[in-house]
Amino acid sequence: MKVQLNVSGFEYEASFSNRELDEIIKPLIVKFSRLRTSYGRRIVVFLAAPPATGKSTFSLYLEKISREMDEVVPVQSVSLDGFHYPNDYLVSNKAIVGNKEVCLSEVKGMPETFDLKKFKSYLEKLRHGDVKWPIYDRNLHDVLNDQITIQSEIILIEGNWLLLDEEGWRELKDLCDYSIFIHSSESLLKDRLIGRKIRGGLTPYEAEKFYENSDRKNIQRAMEHRLEADLTLEMIDSGELIIKKDS
Repeated sequence: MKVQLNVSGFEYEASFSNRELDEIIKPLIVKFSRLRTSYGRRIVVFLAAPPATGKSTFSLYLEKISREMDEVVPVQSVSLDGFHYPNDYLVSNKAIVGNKEVCLSEVKGMPETFDLKKFKSYLEKLRHGDVKWPIYDRNLHDVLNDQITIQSEIILIEGNWLLLDEEGWRELKDLCDYSIFIHSSESLLKDRLIGRKIRGGLTPYEAEKFYENSDRKNIQRAMEHRLEADLTLEMIDSGELIIKKDS
């Protein structure tokens, strides 16, 4: 099934198979609704994955399908990306990354470039009522505050670092009710990321260099330094998702 989805200001055509719909997406929506009923309150779901696994389109598609199903609580999808530090902060601050001091603007997208304190405060607020959620606008390449009103009783948050097993980040898992991780081979993600950069205007050499300097490190960090998820999905060579591990 092909659908048009808006991801951070860009229109994408997403495609999911009937098998993914019947074996993964619809059962997850039912599971979330049952958790909501069991807890008797709003629940928060984390969807974590390295770059190029299609987590944004997957989460938005899951939201779309939930609103078309009967007798389930609709899912609202939002992103960790709205909690990037603003660009003016990134260009004027540094951090230690891999034992080296770097300007944050040079490593944008890494955990150090997110306002973790702000994100935690929003997770706490979700427990008590509706909030205005920030977004990352890919046209502006910067964050915009108070853009999405959180109203649903099931909130699905997607992001690379939601299950990161590092100081400060690992405590986030205590603030979610269910977690999902999408795994994939590094070689597949490399091909997808380089192809994305070339379509964006880089030469093959520039795309390969960017991958080695940035994307590869993010992939390895997201996959090798992570907490166990309640459900692990695998993105296979076709781009489809299969269930790898379900606790």
